[in-house]
Amino acid sequence: MQNIYRVFASSFVAVLALSACAATQQKTPLAEAKNVALGQQAYADGPIVQPVAVLEDSRCPQDVVCVWAGQVRVKMLWIRSGGRQQEFEVTLGKRTPIADGSILLERVAPARTTSTKAIKPADYRFDFRFDGGL
Repeated sequence: MQNIYRVFASSFVAVLALSACAATQQKTPLAEAKNVALGQQAYADGPIVQPVAVLEDSRCPQDVVCVWAGQVRVKMLWIRSGGRQQEFEVTLGKRTPIADGSILLERVAPARTTSTKAIKPADYRFDFRFDGGL
C-alpha cells in the first residue's frame, strides 16, 4: 500500500514539474514585424519587440472632418538578450531610437471608421520597421 502512495506522489510531482515548464516557455516571436497584435512578440529586422498597450488613438474617424489628423502612441517592450525587457513608446509615423538604430511604427489597423465606435484592444494590428544595425 505504501508503494502505491509513493508512486502516486512521484507521479504528482512529475506532473507539477512538467506543467511549470510549459507555463514558463517563451513565446516564439513572429518572423517579421507585420500585422502584430498587442501582446505578440516579433522580430523587427533585429530587435524583438512587443506592443503592450495603445496609449492614445486620436486618429480622425472617417465620418468626421478634423483640423488635426491625430496620432497613435503605443507602449512597447524591447526584449533584450537574456530575457531582459526595456519599455519604450512609439508614435505612428515617427522614428524612435532603439538598440543601434531606430524603429518606425509604419501602420496601425483597423482605421477609425466612426466617431462613436471604439476599437477593441484585441483588434489592433501594427507594422514596424527597424533601420540600423551593423
